[in-house]
Amino acid sequence: MSLSSFNQGVIDFIQQSPTPFHATQTMASMLSEAGFVALDESASWSLVSGGRYFVCRNDSSIIAFKLGKAALPEAGFSMVGAHTDSPCLKVKPEPTITSKGYLQLGVEVYGGALLNPWFDRDLSLAGRVSYRTENGVLKSALVNFEKPIAVIPSLAIHLDRNANKDRTINPQKDIPPVLALVEDEQFDLNVLLKEQMANQGHRDVDVVLAHELFFYDTQAPRKIGLKDEFIAAARLDNLLSCYIGLQALLNAEGDKPALLVCNDHEEVGSTSACGAQGPFLMSVLERLCPHPEDRLRCIQASVFVSADNAHGVHPNFADKHDGNHGPILNQGPVVKINANQRYASNSETVALFRHIAEQENVPLQSFVVRTDLGCGSTIGPITAAGLGIKTIDVGVPTFGMHSIRELAGSKDGYSLYQILKSLYSKGCA
Repeated sequence: MSLSSFNQGVIDFIQQSPTPFHATQTMASMLSEAGFVALDESASWSLVSGGRYFVCRNDSSIIAFKLGKAALPEAGFSMVGAHTDSPCLKVKPEPTITSKGYLQLGVEVYGGALLNPWFDRDLSLAGRVSYRTENGVLKSALVNFEKPIAVIPSLAIHLDRNANKDRTINPQKDIPPVLALVEDEQFDLNVLLKEQMANQGHRDVDVVLAHELFFYDTQAPRKIGLKDEFIAAARLDNLLSCYIGLQALLNAEGDKPALLVCNDHEEVGSTSACGAQGPFLMSVLERLCPHPEDRLRCIQASVFVSADNAHGVHPNFADKHDGNHGPILNQGPVVKINANQRYASNSETVALFRHIAEQENVPLQSFVVRTDLGCGSTIGPITAAGLGIKTIDVGVPTFGMHSIRELAGSKDGYSLYQILKSLYSKGCA
């Protein structure tokens, strides 16, 4: 895979994945096209040596794996983990608001979103809808309006002269998006969803019973910069890592055991049935290695790479970084280290990762947060603590993390792909 085709794949993947549900669906389709077999958690599994499989949970998390030929207790898995969710605005269950002749929808802030960039953007709506069919069957389906249907208008500076100095945002009253002028008839979001689902081919909807809907920016991802040095897109954190891990798994050579897990709910703490702090990964490993001692041996022979975006040093705010640990875009993937275990990297896992990077002639950078600032975290420490597995935290340096539109270098994702592909191909021993 060339750098150009890789980056076009990133752009297409993010465009097709406005929500964790859509991201998981897109990855499942790509795996199926590559010959991976879909598994159902509620069914009995009949796995064969060398087989390739994937399983989804909650339609928003996915685990894909290759069994290889070697016995798992001896070989272990090369594992890569990422997350499918991103900070955004989630529609409330009873969201309809009418004010001064305008129709709006009430929203909750999902995760640690930067709110200012959400103003004056062309927004659409996507997510999962659960409904009852005309035959009384409960079903769920994905919905995506695709076209811009909403906006959060800024207050003119004439009415807020201090907007550029000390403006704050009240998430309850300042950010409900505007969708339309109020008409005579009563607006019903469920009726609108039923119509949209019919337009997308789901014509068996009788009554919409519940929804999980998210606003998103309709501006398409694209390469930017005088020399196309950058990729600008929504949800780079962390769909970029999902795509990197998926492509590394699909293109890995050889028959070493390999596993990719992409969890939902990382941005809100990972505590859910499909989050990294839930039982999803362990439940899969229990089915692959039913005997407790074999499973423990497999985990101890494995390594887990937590791939999540890193903070690139911002040229306008360079003092926000430690002087010796300021990652630069397009100068290589980042190894993330924290003395207080906000990242799970240690000297052994860092050495392994650097060894692979050197073999692939890929430069690496390191990130340590300033000692006087707090540090974010990832699924790395959660997975390491839950499984007892050797873990390293890595990622692609990024600007504007948690903004509605983020920026990454156009070379770094491909560089991380090369390392992870090598890890999957050669194994973790």
